[in-house]
Amino acid sequence: MSRRPDVTLTQLRYFVTAAGNGSMTQAAAELHVAQSAVSASIAELERQVGTQLFIRQPGRGLILTSAGEEFVRESQALLAHLDEVLGSARGRSDQVRGHIRFACFTTLAPFVLPELLADLAEHYPGLEVEVIEAEAEGLGAALRTGRAELALGYDLGLGPDIERQLVAEVEPHVILPAGHRLASHSRIHLEDLASEPMVLLDLPHSTEYFHRLLASAGVEPTIRYRSVNYETVRGLVARGHGYSILNQRPQHDITYGGGKVEPRPIANDLPPLRVVTARLSMARPTARARAIAARARLLLQTSWT
Repeated sequence: MSRRPDVTLTQLRYFVTAAGNGSMTQAAAELHVAQSAVSASIAELERQVGTQLFIRQPGRGLILTSAGEEFVRESQALLAHLDEVLGSARGRSDQVRGHIRFACFTTLAPFVLPELLADLAEHYPGLEVEVIEAEAEGLGAALRTGRAELALGYDLGLGPDIERQLVAEVEPHVILPAGHRLASHSRIHLEDLASEPMVLLDLPHSTEYFHRLLASAGVEPTIRYRSVNYETVRGLVARGHGYSILNQRPQHDITYGGGKVEPRPIANDLPPLRVVTARLSMARPTARARAIAARARLLLQTSWT
């Protein structure tokens, strides 16, 4: 009969924190312990479970092994469940409090986070939310490594191991420079933009999404400029460098630089883009995660419909 590994909760917490930060030094700072304590704890954890969990690269941080990737997911779920059990034992299972890391898609963040965080502070004053902003692949990575328990983003590139829950649907729209030849149209046919230069919001998976929209209308875009910054795209369009396609629309059409864009609905029959909350399928959601997902769904369905 093999000996059961003598693994402690402290070892698991240190391991999950190091995996989330990709660094033992940063994990130690977050945990308020010495870096040597984190390193020794994880080394002992690896000895107990009998496998290497991290690849240590000097100057580049930590990379999870395949065994480590699975182990961090299981450890995160176990620790989250323990928090729930302890909360229930203290007679506060219906209360939402404590710390949670929440990831949000980078271009959604300005439209969602200020109102959502204010709403959470009002309804759950004991909840401490740490926000991570990332693009699609970054959201998935944050969930898989335990850096975030819940994410809010577009349903793009998240992967089959991520469980999604629909929050809202947003229609794509075209933005044009003020005075553009098509600005007098109430709706824009994508075919009418075939000869126009485009300013592309060039984020992973978003780029493919915009290309698919244009390809459905038989348009091969001529990309004049690319940017990963939403407001840079709007600024370039306002100054006449081309059109763009976006999903979120600010309350006003003035750019940071004082230019103006002309947003127009798209006449083509295009599917909306799904906004979802996301979590690891195998991870049991805590009361904190469930509360944020519910408030995000309520807020977005109220304000975007």
